[in-house]
Amino acid sequence: MSDIPRKPTLAISLVPVILLIVMLFYTIAILDGSGHIPLIFGAIIAAAIAGWVLKMPYKDILAGMTQGIETALPAILILVIVGLLIGVWIASGVVPIMIYYGLKILAPGYFLVATALICALISLATGSSWSTAATVGLAMMGVGQALGINPGMTAGAVISGSYFGDKMSPLSDTTNLAPAVAGTTLFTHIRHMVYTTLPALIIALILYTIIGLLTPTSGSVETAEYTQMLTTLKSSFNLSPWLLLAPAAVLWLVWKKTPALPALIIGVLVGAVLLLLFQRQSFTGQPGGGIGALLNSLYSGYESTTGVTAVDELLTRGGLIYMLDTIALIIVALAFGGIMEASGMLEAIAAAVLKLARSTGTLITATIVSCFAMNALASDQYLAIIVPGRMYRNAFFRRGLHPKNLSRALEDSATLTSSLIPWNTCGAYMSGVLGVSAFTYLPFAFLNLFSPLISIFYGFTGITIQKLEDDPETVVGAPELTGRTE
Repeated sequence: MSDIPRKPTLAISLVPVILLIVMLFYTIAILDGSGHIPLIFGAIIAAAIAGWVLKMPYKDILAGMTQGIETALPAILILVIVGLLIGVWIASGVVPIMIYYGLKILAPGYFLVATALICALISLATGSSWSTAATVGLAMMGVGQALGINPGMTAGAVISGSYFGDKMSPLSDTTNLAPAVAGTTLFTHIRHMVYTTLPALIIALILYTIIGLLTPTSGSVETAEYTQMLTTLKSSFNLSPWLLLAPAAVLWLVWKKTPALPALIIGVLVGAVLLLLFQRQSFTGQPGGGIGALLNSLYSGYESTTGVTAVDELLTRGGLIYMLDTIALIIVALAFGGIMEASGMLEAIAAAVLKLARSTGTLITATIVSCFAMNALASDQYLAIIVPGRMYRNAFFRRGLHPKNLSRALEDSATLTSSLIPWNTCGAYMSGVLGVSAFTYLPFAFLNLFSPLISIFYGFTGITIQKLEDDPETVVGAPELTGRTE
């Protein structure tokens, strides 16, 4: 009887979480290190509690870890391809020409606003924050650095814009997932999100405008550094407009609902062809000629040796090796999350939170807090949508609330806060692609910060909160419930 698995209590479930938080804080905030080792020890602690305290068989613990990692395999494959894409796009001149044109048309005063709006429009058309950040966002990081703008500010604007489109686009996977879990239709969900997402975007644009006007910048068309960067880019690469075919091809494919992985692979192939066609001067003296330069850019990334520090720091990046650190972080984070979920410890924590939800405002707040916690603990935005969505769905119905209130809360938190957590798949991806730590860009990702707060405000005030009887035809799969409370 002693070997029968036990159901975890809240106290037991919180032990690995609290210890992990302490280790992460000490390692990242105090030692300025990475989260890899704390997450490994966190997984060991969670596995030990699951095995020794909860009597969970080792094979089930192992299955939980592997299943947790398995959920991120598509994201890991995308990260591998993005590493290749960054390397070959820099070597081929694709990223340099986007930086060059950006420097020619953008000024510091409105750069952050323009960055957020451009990323919002592109991700709205494509439904992909990841593709937007890896293409246009990457170029905007270069432009911002050249203009002397804080990289955290630029990254925050890129993420705010990218996640606006990702959240509001019918092509987005999370935008389709949230209403499916909650029990409503896609376009009902999107229309309901306008009430939280559009105000958050407006607030973000206002703040970016104020920051742009008040923040002193070193980049200007009148400075020698600015002119030197333009001259160096132009002399180091053949900046033909044809190079823009690479980002255009990727964005068109994603807009045509092509999955992200094949779309990015085609982006890599197009970049490879453009490298061989337009950057012949870079092959001189290299072993293997053009093929050697191509393979080097794909594996170890592009190494800029212009002698101009600003350009070399900007363009030396990419390649498969560039993404391995991020991939390792994702694997160990999801191993921890997989153990927590398989052992039932995540469910115990979420159930305890649900007991505090005694009103519409506290229910929505509990949903948003739980999604954020799932993003932090399970390190995956899909789990952060699915688990709280399933757990709180009946609670929303019992209160007579339309499921679109739940689906909106899921996206306001699970989708938008995922990029703010360094060890989450989205946070690790954005940090790796943009070259800025999540803690650095977090204060400037205004849309991601304000949207959950607006959602909580609506919950307590009743603004835009819809009842079941207000729109019954857009409810999908309503459970049969008794004892409903208002």
